[in-house]
Amino acid sequence: MMFDVVVVGAGPVGLYMAALLLQNGHRVAVLERRATSGRQTRAIGIHPPALAALDAVGAAHPLVSSGVRITHGAAYSGGRKVADMDFARPSAEYPFILSVPQYLTTHALESRVIDLDPGALHRGVQVEEVVDDGGHLRLRGQQSGAPVEFLGRFVVAADGVHSAVREGLGLEPRLRTYPDYYVMGDFRDDSTYGDNAVLFLEPGGIVESFPLPDGIRRWVVRLGAPCQEPTPHALAALIEKRTGSAVDSASNTMISAFGVTSRMVSRMIHGRVALIGDAAHEISPIGGQGMNLGWLDAVALAPIISEALRTSAGGPATKELAGFERDRQRAAKKAIWQASLNMALGRPLPPKVLNARNAVIGRAITLPMFSELVARRFTMH
Repeated sequence: MMFDVVVVGAGPVGLYMAALLLQNGHRVAVLERRATSGRQTRAIGIHPPALAALDAVGAAHPLVSSGVRITHGAAYSGGRKVADMDFARPSAEYPFILSVPQYLTTHALESRVIDLDPGALHRGVQVEEVVDDGGHLRLRGQQSGAPVEFLGRFVVAADGVHSAVREGLGLEPRLRTYPDYYVMGDFRDDSTYGDNAVLFLEPGGIVESFPLPDGIRRWVVRLGAPCQEPTPHALAALIEKRTGSAVDSASNTMISAFGVTSRMVSRMIHGRVALIGDAAHEISPIGGQGMNLGWLDAVALAPIISEALRTSAGGPATKELAGFERDRQRAAKKAIWQASLNMALGRPLPPKVLNARNAVIGRAITLPMFSELVARRFTMH
């Protein structure tokens, strides 16, 4: 089976990449190892630049219609408001951060891919190796226990943090670990915060809270040590202890605990194989940049591949791909730095030091220039 581009991974980034290429008239195969799509909420924040990108494939409107528009945020400490944040200012087209469960995002993009080519998505395919035979790339693996092979002129690996394609290329990304651990859960929203995002800057560590559709609110709590078996009851108790907010543990629909690492490959381009999204750069989930960063990788890469495919040689467009790699690695480093700053903001502090820092933040946020900078950072402008 010969294709212009084989995309490995049918998560939000891989599906988006496929939709861009299919819209440009290319023959695309999307290979996904999972037999069915999941129902995890996982990544929920879509920033304005990513919404503009999603609009290019017709996916922004259904997501905006089903999500929560977060236009404002607030920071509290000790029951007192420290600062207000206006997320609407940086973008006229999308003056909000959209909160929507990841499974709805994946569904919208998968539907768009199927609309463009009903046969593009191949599930249950485990890629085992990618071989460059000089004419095209051969992807070999298993599907339902039987050997399978796909041929492509280009391969785009969007198969996540544990990328099989990256491993097959023998790449070992640079790994950094952080002294930060979190537990998060989705509960019925009984708060008075409406559609606002809320940060609680407390001596024991930060608590973050974000609205989701259908009257759900996500809570993320920083811990001092790894949590092996998180429970809704324990998380609800911790939320109330730190913030005073009562959460009904019986209403929990998702709970997860995680530590934080970042990974970056030294190269995103290997001949006619490109790594994007988490396969190329894993970003701390604090700040919600990872999925958005992957989409912006695809926005930059798709026209380069399209132009190369239109030439008679169909070569790898070496100069353009080198520029893509340089620019996207710079963006990933910036995102890693921003995530590190977000995590540092949430670490425990002695009450006196915390109060002094919060006072500085409260005064600074009233300055238009600083307020604009904070809004742009939080919305990935």
